[in-house]
Amino acid sequence: MFNGESMLLLHGRIFDGTGEEPVPDGGVWIEGDEIRKVGSSDQFDDVPAEVPRVDVGGRFVMPGLVEPHAHLSYFNASSLQDLDMNCTAEATTIKAVLNARTMLRCGYTSAYSFGSLHAVDVELRNHINSGAVPGPRYVACGRDVLGTAGMIDWNPDHLQLGMDGLALLADNPWEVRKALRKIRKSGADTVKIYLDGEGMVESDLPGELSYTQEEASAAADEGHRRNLRMTCHARSAEAVTMAMKAGMDVIGHANFLDEEALDRLRRERNRIFVTPAIHWQVGLYENGAEFGLTQAVLDSMGYKNEIAETINSVAKMRKAGVRVLPGGDFGLAWTPHGTYARDLQNFVELFDFTPMEALLAATRDAGAMVDFGGKVGTLEAGKFADVLVVDGDPLTDITLLQDQDRIVSVIQGGRFFHNTMPSGPRFDLGVKPGLQAAVEERLFSGADS
Repeated sequence: MFNGESMLLLHGRIFDGTGEEPVPDGGVWIEGDEIRKVGSSDQFDDVPAEVPRVDVGGRFVMPGLVEPHAHLSYFNASSLQDLDMNCTAEATTIKAVLNARTMLRCGYTSAYSFGSLHAVDVELRNHINSGAVPGPRYVACGRDVLGTAGMIDWNPDHLQLGMDGLALLADNPWEVRKALRKIRKSGADTVKIYLDGEGMVESDLPGELSYTQEEASAAADEGHRRNLRMTCHARSAEAVTMAMKAGMDVIGHANFLDEEALDRLRRERNRIFVTPAIHWQVGLYENGAEFGLTQAVLDSMGYKNEIAETINSVAKMRKAGVRVLPGGDFGLAWTPHGTYARDLQNFVELFDFTPMEALLAATRDAGAMVDFGGKVGTLEAGKFADVLVVDGDPLTDITLLQDQDRIVSVIQGGRFFHNTMPSGPRFDLGVKPGLQAAVEERLFSGADS
């Protein structure tokens, strides 16, 4: 996929994402697009001399991050109208390409889509896989599926606008099955079903179920028969229970839980994944005033209570052994692209994760969700060589991953996408480095421009 070449990263503090303590002075041997060996720096005597050595100078070396609640085709819009009507498919596609590059530069080497406009996700995934477009390894979603008056069915009937790019409206089990078949035909990997509402949409408020159990179960059955991963929007306890009864694979939000919903999650904790996407609410509180959503307005809409309930729900899910993953619904005006690592901070500050636990959730556990043949999320022999080199220690300060300047190297599939480690006697960057390092090499070697 990425045609990587051999290299040996040496003298880094190796966080391998398995849950073990970091190796203080370690290395990672990369051959092609895979990792061949991980260990302490004195364990690489068997590496052939011709393999280039990259001395990372004591920096933090970790697996590429995984974004499990991505919207690469969203473009920091502030309304459903912006997404559905105010941008052409062509412009949306260009913005998605730019967003994919941004996500990779931020150190996210894999991602799972939580909804796409048009068929942008599928084409973006295909072009990333071919090497034509830089971006994360991508689980591509089709258009959203929801019933009439569901959460994003925003336009009044008298306008007769339809839902050309944002969603497929489907009512009754057979319409739902037909929608799933359309998405399978488009080449998507996953599909998102809306089971209940959200505070900003009058026609489908929080806790208001927008599908029946029969419809939700038909969706999951059809999707699984057609090899689609089943993703759902479920904020309320009733919607979470509906999702679990249907057999959904990934639940977005789960802000409210009752005993039945929690018990079903507990019983299927080894199969299910939950992305609370708490930065949707946090971002609204921090940035919403720019869009007329002051804290007072948000409180009146129930968001303060929802944050408190989400904190309680996450604590219960963690105790039950459910895999809860950071991923903040980025791609809206108050959750802009490029700020993905902020949700790691939310997990530490709001959900009481340690920085180690937050990193494991964003690497090992989120890697299990995106899957890719079990080859992402940790630094282990046989895994894809998706590696970050970081200035500083995220296990001490999780916020430094929000600073792109601290992410000095992004390696995907054994190739540098980005690299700003200085060239010199201790840094052999002759293995197709990133653009900046290549320019430095030419300048400092006295080569002709």
